[in-house]
Amino acid sequence: MRRARAAVACGGSGLLVAASLPPLGWWPLAFVGLALFDTVVADQPAWSRFRRGTLAGAGLFVPTLAWMTDLSVPGYGIAAGLFAAMTGTMAAACPPTAPGRWLALPGGFVWVEAVRGRWPFGGVPLSSLAHGQVGGPLAPTVRLAGALLLVGLTVVVAVGLAAAVRRALRPALVAAAVVAAALAAATVAPSGGDVGRLAVGIVQGGGPQGTRARDTDAREVFDRHLAASTLLPPGLDLVLWPEDVVDVDREVTTTAEGAELAALARDLGTTLVVGVVEGDDEADGFRNVAVAFDPDGEVADRYEKVRRVPFGEFVPLRGLLEPIAGDALAARDAIVGTGPATLDTPAGRLGVVISWEVFFADRARDAIGNGGALLLNPTNGASFRGIQVQAQQVASSRLRALETGRWVLQAAPTGFSAIVTPSGQVVQRTGVSERAVLTATVARRDGRTIATAVGDWPATLGGSAAIGGGWLLQRRRTRNVNEGRATTQSLSPTGPEPNSAVGTASTSS
Repeated sequence: MRRARAAVACGGSGLLVAASLPPLGWWPLAFVGLALFDTVVADQPAWSRFRRGTLAGAGLFVPTLAWMTDLSVPGYGIAAGLFAAMTGTMAAACPPTAPGRWLALPGGFVWVEAVRGRWPFGGVPLSSLAHGQVGGPLAPTVRLAGALLLVGLTVVVAVGLAAAVRRALRPALVAAAVVAAALAAATVAPSGGDVGRLAVGIVQGGGPQGTRARDTDAREVFDRHLAASTLLPPGLDLVLWPEDVVDVDREVTTTAEGAELAALARDLGTTLVVGVVEGDDEADGFRNVAVAFDPDGEVADRYEKVRRVPFGEFVPLRGLLEPIAGDALAARDAIVGTGPATLDTPAGRLGVVISWEVFFADRARDAIGNGGALLLNPTNGASFRGIQVQAQQVASSRLRALETGRWVLQAAPTGFSAIVTPSGQVVQRTGVSERAVLTATVARRDGRTIATAVGDWPATLGGSAAIGGGWLLQRRRTRNVNEGRATTQSLSPTGPEPNSAVGTASTSS
């Protein structure tokens, strides 16, 4: 019975954190779930901490990675199981007792998310604590050291709550002071400045979700976006179409669709950025590109996607999985792009993160570090059922806006399309499957935030220091306990008497 209660508590802690993430986005539940996580691993041996941490990780990742079943059921099982085990490993790697555990846990969670952002399969940084907390009061701290700092601070709040529940006043006050200092620093941290204005438009063609390219007429998707573009007002400086709404078997300018896009740019008198998938038979793959047409209909620049979706744009372990998954796997892999994440256009130098790339802070840093005055996120979530990925992508656009101090324009064929301010606020957002356009006047900006300049290293190094400091506290506590036992035994040749005055004093010390 005790084991069953422990298992429920472990899984429940993960489920509470899962509910804090989009699309639910009940961000305060992360603090409750993480405080419960602290409780279930407290004072347990390493193997028990691993098991309990893994159960908690399953409660978090099994529901929040369910979108992966639309790409690969085996891939989903691998990712959810691996990330749950990572959480268990982290719990085992942290000290078992407080206050060392309370110091180490924030660093442990930072390291789990740092690793998930890079491995396996090039990184799968979804279901991050930061995606939920971008809607909470800690969000501005990402200007200091990115989303990993936000992750660490979220756990600091949780362990402070756990300490307060246990009436450990000093650790609770230290946690509160750390959070207050980070928030104060975020209010004065640089976030860039305006250098001009742009009238922008985002086009969402609409249509059903849960559809795959092989089941959809590519021309139908293209025509939806041509039709939606007629809703745009005149006089826009920039128009953004979503990712992969133009699907052709060769370089787009040599196709009929390319000629129609050039004509649209001329008719609108605007810079038109369009997401294109181009087949490349010579390389036995395809290219996922953002192509910018200038107001004369000429191609001003193009950017090829660098970060690919595992099991969507490339298949890890293809030889192992093809006998199991068969035709469910993508037939060809995307070709990895090179070059800076920018487009040079008459509207200025624009930063670009194509769809999946918005989950990776390094791609946005590359865009802004190379002069991007605005961040574009053309995406395509039409193949996913529900809104799980789409909602987390809006959350990531908000994180990238805060980190870089830039406006972010997100364009999706079936939703969500959104306009996000440099402070991470969503000022406009479409619904799912509707045909719509969004228009606004946004700022071109320059300057760099601290997060853009330093990246993830301060947070990961701070995480390492927290884990190391936690173990130092653990060793000190163990030494003090052992010294107390030795003193007790020296006072009583036959051993300490539990009910004696001396034994009681030694235990309480």
